[in-house]
Amino acid sequence: MAAAARPGRRVRPFSATGLPGFTAVAVAVFLLLYLPIAALIVYSFNASNSIVNWGGFSLRWYEAAWNNRAVQDAAVRSLVIATVAALASTALATLAAIGTTRQGRFRGRMAIWGTINLPLMVPEIVTGVALLIVFGQVRAWTGYQGLGYLMLAHTAFCIPFAYLPIRARLETMDRTLETAAADLYASPWQAFRRVTLPLLAPGIAAGMMLAFVISLDDVIITEFVKSAGQDTLPTWMLGQFRRTLTPEVNAISTAILALTLVPLTAFFLVTRRRPPTHR
Repeated sequence: MAAAARPGRRVRPFSATGLPGFTAVAVAVFLLLYLPIAALIVYSFNASNSIVNWGGFSLRWYEAAWNNRAVQDAAVRSLVIATVAALASTALATLAAIGTTRQGRFRGRMAIWGTINLPLMVPEIVTGVALLIVFGQVRAWTGYQGLGYLMLAHTAFCIPFAYLPIRARLETMDRTLETAAADLYASPWQAFRRVTLPLLAPGIAAGMMLAFVISLDDVIITEFVKSAGQDTLPTWMLGQFRRTLTPEVNAISTAILALTLVPLTAFFLVTRRRPPTHR
């Protein structure tokens, strides 16, 4: 205690990297996370019909997946649903973020914030069952069996994922710029269009890309909501596990991984940009 209180003594900041065994634990964590993915990628180039026995390097399973009509239909369906869900959920999330950050403090603000983010904490299977019940009633009333249900379900599920980066961006933006626009006789719409929206654009783009990835990879909600003949690429792959597995599934998984990494990398680069602050 006396040594710690000695005047002029330089206190070294705490660093977790200096703890015993930190490097070993970090390496073990990364191996557990990424070694299975690395094995998946390697075995996607397997020439053998087995998914575990190496038979030499080959691109035959990528060619088989590319020429598989069921895979083509499922991939197009997945992209359409993910695009619609990302656009719709981002638009709704933007309105919600503006409403909860630009209206000051009001009664129920935290309740609204918690309600929007509740699907992130509730098990996904619960959301899937709830959507199944609701859309089952709608099907009985209307007779409609199209992809609209999947688009609505994915939109509802993706709203919290789009909301978080948009709200984070709004909270770090300098509000004096919007105040200055109002002082210069800009209407609320003009201030939003010329000041708020350009500054918010990186957050909106990040939210949209995150929602797209979440929708593209979703399995549980899609399994509950889809009708016959509406398989997305993840649910089609899940169905293959009930049949004879081939490295074609590995090839499709690797392609999905590559497709997912593109928006995730863009998300990382966009969110690194900080909005201008008042000095």
